[in-house]
Amino acid sequence: MARVAEEDERAFPELVRRYQGRVINLVSRVLNDRECADDLAQEVFVRVFVHRRNYRRGSKFSTWLFTIAANLAKNEIRRRVRRRNWFSLDALQELLKDSASQLADPTEGRESRMEREQLQEAVGRAIATVPEKYRVALVLRDIEGLAYEEIALVLGVPGGTVRSRINRARGMLKRKIQPLLRQEGLP
Repeated sequence: MARVAEEDERAFPELVRRYQGRVINLVSRVLNDRECADDLAQEVFVRVFVHRRNYRRGSKFSTWLFTIAANLAKNEIRRRVRRRNWFSLDALQELLKDSASQLADPTEGRESRMEREQLQEAVGRAIATVPEKYRVALVLRDIEGLAYEEIALVLGVPGGTVRSRINRARGMLKRKIQPLLRQEGLP
């Protein structure tokens, strides 16, 4: 990022290459909309480039980047809520199917694959029902693997609030998913 701020022409494309997948993943999981995630990821990197001189050297770039991405995703959720159209379960299900097919075991039977895909779809629907402030924290921690301190910086809240939001989100998911797991014969 320091090279980008110093106008090194090769640095910015490299930065995008390194982080684009993670930004798209974060935004798509928060919004449950892969198509919109691609567009928002582009906007994230536009903002990174436009505000490159505002980046403070010595601070962790990924925290700054994910703050921009999370803020844009939250803004998009608010925009959708105003339009009363903030769930895109079809897009989420498509995303889960894509990831399931990439991870599919070639020796796994068709019936097992279908059951796993149905369970993934149900988990995706459960995640989509978690309120935004809890969902963003959960995605940043459990999917992106950020530390609690980084999430606190990204969301602009105290560390205790991050822990509380993640615990509440996990509790919400557990209550939604437990009946499905029992149905599948899992603990």
